[in-house]
Order: sequence, then structure tokens, then C-alpha cells
Amino acid sequence: MNVSGAFLFLVTTVFDIYISIVLARFILQMVRADFYNPVSQFIVKATNPLLIPLRKIVPGFGGLDIASLVLFVLIIAVKLGLYVFVFHDPGPVQVLPLVIFFIKSMANTIINFFLFVIFVSAILSWVTAAGGGYNPFADILNQIAEPVLGPARKIIPPMGGLDISPMLVMIGLIFVKQLFGLTGMP
Repeated sequence: MNVSGAFLFLVTTVFDIYISIVLARFILQMVRADFYNPVSQFIVKATNPLLIPLRKIVPGFGGLDIASLVLFVLIIAVKLGLYVFVFHDPGPVQVLPLVIFFIKSMANTIINFFLFVIFVSAILSWVTAAGGGYNPFADILNQIAEPVLGPARKIIPPMGGLDISPMLVMIGLIFVKQLFGLTGMP
């Protein structure tokens, strides 16, 4: 029985879900997504309890909600602190490897977020097209993915109704993960 591994999985999963919601909040503001979309409203309500007090300390800048970005970084730091100091024996703490581990974990989180968004967006585009209806979740995912997929569509435009830009971007993101050794990061 692997109790420590089970709790590590549970803790990192809960943290990863909330980190993704906070990252989605920042990105939704960057792309100026539909605020009245039900998914946007869920993200706002889920992040407001921590963001409202943080905004009193960290103001916005240039139309961006810097507090949500700071919250993203803080939650990753807490997650990694739990990962290193509770679930693993860190031994003597060395600052530089810990900082590199932190940066790699942030990059891995952002890349995984976009991989998930692009993959689910592509799948939902097929389902929504087949059903012929409006899906608020698909709409938000498309708004998040468009800044990443737009440049790829300029390189390879949709051909015959088939858009392979999501596949191109996903291959590129996985390549970056492999290149910088981000696979298997918490």
C-alpha cells in the first residue's frame, strides 16, 4: 500500500486544478474573453476569494490583472514546497536547483494547460459541429487557444475544412517539453 504516493497524487491534482483555473483567469483577461460566459463566471467566482484580497496589495498594470499572475506563482510555490518538503526528503536545501525546479514546473504547468485546452477544443469542435449547437465551454476554450493557434494557421491554413493547426501546435509544445526536460515535472 502506497499511502504517501496516493496523498501526493491527491494533493498535486487538487493544486493543479486550482492552478489551471487561476491561469485561465489571467489568460481570459489577456484575450478579452466573454466575461458573461458561464464558464468565465465560474472561473471568476472560484478565484475571487484569493484574488480580491491580493488585489489590495498587487495592483493591475497595463490592463492586466497582475494579482492573478502573482497568485499563479504563489500557488505553484506552495505546491512545490509541499512536494519537496513534505513528500520528499530534500536534504540540504540548495537555492539554485530549487529555483530551476520552480521555473521548470511553471513552464510545464503552462504548456500542459495549453495542451489540454487545444486538445479539448479540437475534440469539442467536432462534437459541436456535429450537434449544431452552442457550447459555452467550447467557446471559452477557443478564445483561450486562438492566440496560440492563430500563428500556426498562418503557416498551415485549414485545407478542405480540416484544420491541422492544433496538431502542429501540440507537436511543437511537446517538443519544447522534451527539449527542456519538462516531462514528469510535478
